[in-house]
Amino acid sequence: MGQILYEVTDRVAVITLNRPEAANAQTMELLDDLDAAWREAAADDEVRVIVLKANGKHFSAGHDLKGGGPAPEKITLEHIYKIEARRYLEYTLRWRNVPKPSIAAVQGKCIAGGLMLCWPCDLIVAAENAQFSDPVVHMGIGGVEYHGHTWELGPRKAKEILFTGRPITADEAEKVGMVNRVVPLDDLETTAMELAGQIAQMHPFALRQAKRAVNQTLDVQGFYAAIQSVFDIHETGHGNALSDGGFPVLMRLDGMKDKLKSH
Repeated sequence: MGQILYEVTDRVAVITLNRPEAANAQTMELLDDLDAAWREAAADDEVRVIVLKANGKHFSAGHDLKGGGPAPEKITLEHIYKIEARRYLEYTLRWRNVPKPSIAAVQGKCIAGGLMLCWPCDLIVAAENAQFSDPVVHMGIGGVEYHGHTWELGPRKAKEILFTGRPITADEAEKVGMVNRVVPLDDLETTAMELAGQIAQMHPFALRQAKRAVNQTLDVQGFYAAIQSVFDIHETGHGNALSDGGFPVLMRLDGMKDKLKSH
């Protein structure tokens, strides 16, 4: 089986992260396959709604820091920027703008890069045990590449989770509007699919226009420009790490992810 599963049922495309043994940490291959699945769903006229979910105990432990594929003898900021501009910025913005409603179903831990999978979705249904965090300040970087924080949480809550690295619970996320519904873990998939089925009954062109209206309003308020600008701020963190002699702190964060694999 691949790292991404894809199926269509009753006009709903279901994309499943399928790397549970690694808490669905994201390799470059996984992200490429995930983008291909989003593209397939977007192009299929029979699909009206997209559901993103994950197998295993955790939605995603973020980027797999050991699974970046072959690297040049000397890692440069240009090398990092090229990879991240494509897989972390281009992909997420494309998923956000797919002209069909999308729903993320999140359980367990959703860490750093995991946020970049659920935030581009239009709706988020969370299990009661879901926890959302972005602890990359530990790495000397001010947040993951797709800066949804301020838009999803508001400025003060965004600063809190970035400054402290602490996770926010599903209930907290619902209170600030980041999550639409919080349900028992056993009901997560059923709730997401029922919601998708309800939306799939609506007129597809009207759904497309409703999504465009909301996204365009956010863009007029500065969302798109801010995402582009903060991506460059993120890259200065990599530049700082390189000037300090590399990424020793990456392994510390990766160790945190390793613990999830056995829990």
